[in-house]
Amino acid sequence: MKMEQRSFIIKGNICYTKTMGCLDVADQAYLVCEAGVCQGVFPVLPSRFKGLPMIDYKEDLVIPGMVDLHVHAPQYPFRGLGMDLELMEWLQAHTFPEESRYADLAYAKDAYETFVRDLQKSVTTRAVVFGTVHTPATELLMGMLDACGLVTYVGKVNMDQNCPDSLQDGGVQEALAQTAAWLQATLGKYRHTYPVLTPRFAPACSGQMLEGLGKLQKEYGVPVQSHLSENLSEIALVTSLFPWASCYGDVYTHYGLFGGAAKTVMAHCVYSSDREVKQIKENGVYVAHCPQSNTNLSSGIAPIRKYLDRGVAVGLGTDIAGGATLSMLRCITDAVGVSKLYWRLVDQQDKPLSMEEAFYLATKGGGAFFGNVGSFEEGYELDALVLDDREISSTRQLSTKERLERYLYLAQEGGRLVAKYVAGAPVLL
Repeated sequence: MKMEQRSFIIKGNICYTKTMGCLDVADQAYLVCEAGVCQGVFPVLPSRFKGLPMIDYKEDLVIPGMVDLHVHAPQYPFRGLGMDLELMEWLQAHTFPEESRYADLAYAKDAYETFVRDLQKSVTTRAVVFGTVHTPATELLMGMLDACGLVTYVGKVNMDQNCPDSLQDGGVQEALAQTAAWLQATLGKYRHTYPVLTPRFAPACSGQMLEGLGKLQKEYGVPVQSHLSENLSEIALVTSLFPWASCYGDVYTHYGLFGGAAKTVMAHCVYSSDREVKQIKENGVYVAHCPQSNTNLSSGIAPIRKYLDRGVAVGLGTDIAGGATLSMLRCITDAVGVSKLYWRLVDQQDKPLSMEEAFYLATKGGGAFFGNVGSFEEGYELDALVLDDREISSTRQLSTKERLERYLYLAQEGGRLVAKYVAGAPVLL
C-alpha cells in the first residue's frame, strides 16, 4: 500500500473495545478505513466497500493503537537507573542533571533520535510527552515526532523553584516570555504534533509561574499536562508551599490549569483525596495511571477502580524513566497486577482490573484525550496494530481473545509488530 493511501480494508482477527470491560472479537473480519477514519468492522464485506484495496493479514491479530498519556522524552537515556530512590531524591540525583544536558542541542539531537526511533517501533501510536525547559531542544523533539508519523502533544517544561538554577529558564518572566514565543512558533506548525502547557509539578512552580501559565492557557487555548499526588513527600511539600489549598488539585484549579476549558492530563493520582477526585471528575481531568513508575519509585498504588467507579477519565502512561520501558503492553499487565495488590492489601472492596479493562484504558480510555481514538467503531480515527504471535511457543489451541492476552504478557518471547497505522497512514517500522 502506498504511504499516502488512507482508504483501504484490513482483514484479520480483530479485537477492540467499545465499552469498559467488554472485548469485541471478530475472527477473519474486515476493518474498513476511508480517509483515515473507521467505517466499522464487518464479518462480511459490504458491497459498497469492494472497490477499496485490501490487505489480508491472515491469522494475525489486529488491535487499536495504544496511547501513552505520560512519558518524559529527555529521561529516556537513563531508563532503568536509580530505581532504589524515591521520587524527590531521584529527581535530584538523575532527572535534573540529565535534563540540564538538553541545553546542548547536539546532545538533544542524539538523545531524541534514539527516543523517537524506539517510540516509532513500539506499539504506541499517540503520546503526551514532556520535553525540557529548553525551547530549541523541545522544538527539535516536536519536529522529529511529527516526521515519524505518530500523533503527539509535546510540552516545554516550566519551573522556577526547587530545581537547579540551570533549569529555571532565566526567572519567571523570562520563562513565560519564552513559553509564549514557543507557543506562537509551534501552534499549527506541524501535521501531527501539538504543544501542551507543562508546569512540571506544583513544587517546582511558584504561584507567579502558575498564574502566568494560566493566562497563557486562556490566551492560546492549549491543553495542560502535569503531575498530581504521586508521592507522600511531594504532597507534603505542596502543603507547605501552598498552605491555603485544601488539596493538591486546588493549586492547579486556582490558576486555571485543571480541566474545564483547559483540557488536562494529570499523571499518577496515587493519593488523591475524595475532594481532589471530585475536582478531577467535575473538571474532566484525565488521570494518567503509571503503574510501573509508581512501583519503581516506591510511590504506591493508585486506586484506579475507585476512579473508574466515580466516572473519572483514565488512561495509561509509561512515565519513562520512572517506568523503565516504553512498552504499553507491559503497562497494561502492570496495571492489572498492581490492582490485584491494591485489592488484596489495601481495600478488598475494590476488585482488580481485568485484562479487558486495562486494554480499554490503553486504547479507548487514553485515546479520548485525542478525540475519537482508540477503537474501531465507526467515526473513529484508524490507529491500528497488526501483531504476529506465531513464534510465542504453546501446545494449546487458543481463542483470539486468549491469543491477545498471551501477547500482552509474552510479546518479548517471539511476538512481532507487523504493521502500524496512525489515522489511516502506515508508520515505518
